[in-house]
Amino acid sequence: MQSSTRLALILGSLLSATACTAKANPNAALPAPAVDAPRAAASGQQTAVLSGGCFWGVQAVFQHVKGVIKATSGYSGGSAKTAEYETVSTGETGHAESVEVVYDPSQITYGELLRVFFSVAHDPTQLNRQGPDQGTQYRSSIFYSSDEQKRIAEAYIAQLDKAGVFPRRIVTQVVPLQAFYPAEAYHQNYATLHPYQPYIVYNDAPKVEHLRQKFPDLYTGK
Repeated sequence: MQSSTRLALILGSLLSATACTAKANPNAALPAPAVDAPRAAASGQQTAVLSGGCFWGVQAVFQHVKGVIKATSGYSGGSAKTAEYETVSTGETGHAESVEVVYDPSQITYGELLRVFFSVAHDPTQLNRQGPDQGTQYRSSIFYSSDEQKRIAEAYIAQLDKAGVFPRRIVTQVVPLQAFYPAEAYHQNYATLHPYQPYIVYNDAPKVEHLRQKFPDLYTGK
């Protein structure tokens, strides 16, 4: 979807979109994963690739998480030749707007990243949409790069569904990562560079604020 179209949608359906998002997210932070990777003894770098609607907001959330070294907007699920915004926006490429999160496993675990992902970054009960954005390119997905990531993700989804913390079943896909393709430069750091754009104000800034409120120990104002 083009940026102008996305903006028109949010202006046209602002009330319903924000109400839907507020209703779906729990009032409190979700429980910690019962299955998780141990905290690393030494600093290093590991990577998680997540998709949950427009990558602007997901990137903005993880840029404010302690232990995250870098968050990059991009595309996963399709081929290299279709990893281009206008093409992905047709919803016919197999790609999802995704964010590659590079993190230090001595400061934050993979399970803790997923806790943030499900708590504040998006609504995991919306199928092929997030708020005003519709299409398979906005689906909720966890792209795992190891058996450990797969095990942690599947166990956490089962844990949350069993606990009934959401009013509807979680529809997040857990699929193997084939590749991650960084998005165009104008999509990077979009929320930071355009803080007063209506889409950011009504959809993405609240996610960062919810992160600050629900995870004060993980929030960084960088």
